[in-house]
Amino acid sequence: MDFSLFFPAGADRTAQKLSDEAINDLSIDFIADALTEVKYEREQLRTMMTNISGDAKTIQYRCDVFDDFLRLPKLREDMEQLVVRLKDLMDLERFQKDKDASDLWSLVNRLREIGTYVQCINTIKDTLDKLDIRSAGMKELQRIVTDISRESGFDLLMEDINETLEKAARLRSITIGVNLDNLLRPKTAAIVSLNDTPFTNSGLVRRFMDFTKNKGELNSDIDAPSAHFHPLSSVSSSVKMGPMYGNPVTGEVMIDAENLTGGDPLSGALKKPVSDIMRRTVNEIKSTLKRYVNISGYSLTSLMPEIVFYIRWAELIDKIAATGMPLAKTEILPEDSREIHAKDIYNLKLAINKVRGEEIDIITNDIDFDDRYRIFILTGPNRGGKTIFTQAVGLAVLMAQWGVYVPASAAQISPCDNIFTHFPADENDTVDLGRLGEESQRLSHIFDMATRHSMLLLNESLATTSVAEGLFIAKDVVKAMRYLGCRAVFNTHMHDLARSLDELNATEGDSRVESLVTGVREGTRSFKVAIIPPQGMSYAKDIALRYGVTFDKIKESIDRK
Repeated sequence: MDFSLFFPAGADRTAQKLSDEAINDLSIDFIADALTEVKYEREQLRTMMTNISGDAKTIQYRCDVFDDFLRLPKLREDMEQLVVRLKDLMDLERFQKDKDASDLWSLVNRLREIGTYVQCINTIKDTLDKLDIRSAGMKELQRIVTDISRESGFDLLMEDINETLEKAARLRSITIGVNLDNLLRPKTAAIVSLNDTPFTNSGLVRRFMDFTKNKGELNSDIDAPSAHFHPLSSVSSSVKMGPMYGNPVTGEVMIDAENLTGGDPLSGALKKPVSDIMRRTVNEIKSTLKRYVNISGYSLTSLMPEIVFYIRWAELIDKIAATGMPLAKTEILPEDSREIHAKDIYNLKLAINKVRGEEIDIITNDIDFDDRYRIFILTGPNRGGKTIFTQAVGLAVLMAQWGVYVPASAAQISPCDNIFTHFPADENDTVDLGRLGEESQRLSHIFDMATRHSMLLLNESLATTSVAEGLFIAKDVVKAMRYLGCRAVFNTHMHDLARSLDELNATEGDSRVESLVTGVREGTRSFKVAIIPPQGMSYAKDIALRYGVTFDKIKESIDRK
């Protein structure tokens, strides 16, 4: 079954992978930890979140599927149970690959596989039949399971499975015959029968005990009455047990088990005949399943990571909504428009911390990328929210392309083919090249990969050199982004870069550059952004006035003394 809840039929499933730097700078591991505490789920979600599809139809498909999971708690509840069964199927798949497994073990796993597969199909069908599903993905899944259920004769299949499982489960004991030589030493062994009742202290055992009490006679017709689960073949399966010798001290008959498997020579001798008869038994039961040979539950297991993805994100979005923060389903725009419009956008990481109980006053902002401006030079004071805002934009785009609701009251997004970040590197990573060399190398690598459909997020880039040197390189970087035609946020302390808009926009390209400023009102950081010229010393003036460190205020204080 080549069906996916992440990709519509016929869609190109290739994806761009986030770089290690982007994964770190956008805190993907932090988000995965917030989604689930289960290790294997975190690993699956992280893989899905670090691979980006830039196809608008694929993203719209995901948005609609996620909307069903978010609207319908019953869907999440039933799909959670389905995930448990799908995990059983994955375990069975691993068992089936065990080449050393016995035929009986393989049979039981095959029966369990088909039984679990039927339960999964029934769970999906029953759930989707009762709910108001609207997405193309969930409706297609409903059609598939309905067709499977109708065409595969599930009622008869379940009867066969129950009957064969019951038959396989009836094996309770094995009757073994041991031949002796003229010195009463074990010589050969064979399986007499497989029985559907446990062996008890009766029949053969009782007669043997009777024989030991009466040494004067031998029983000429020893038998072991039992209900035969499978009759012994007419050709007796017997094997030699191994060289025998007498202990020179005790006279006890010993068996050399050096060349036998296991510590018990009798068990080793019986291994082949037991396996042979088990195989014949299993083959009889397997014949019942031939009509279902094409049924495989493993095709369903590919849906498990996708279902987990939608469930865990719906749970997190519900928790964020409970804090009162806005969330929105994204309207997906054509790829070529290279637009982003978000109202009341905020950083997902802050929302997660708020869910965890932190007292946070989250400030929202509006942002637009379109033909008017696609590259923003973001300036503002230290700890004024520049990095938080830069990261918020990147996460909102990623979430939209994952198909989940975004942290905003409304959003329209044209997909990016990838998001590249350039945040300050660890000191240890800059030893060989120096800070400026390391930063320049990373920027060059980004431009080697980025396209006009990419997004670039630069955070205090080129701030480790002199202002003049940093400004010189920064201008060329912004001109290159404009020429490339990408969308970008370049947050920086280089106010002169933001004052160079005329120079920057005079170069060739169709991504217009604009100044964006984080706000400070009367010395208080508001964390609101606005499209205005860089404020420069006005920030310092506001703060100086608030804390009384202007010359006039200080002079006044000195004069009072």
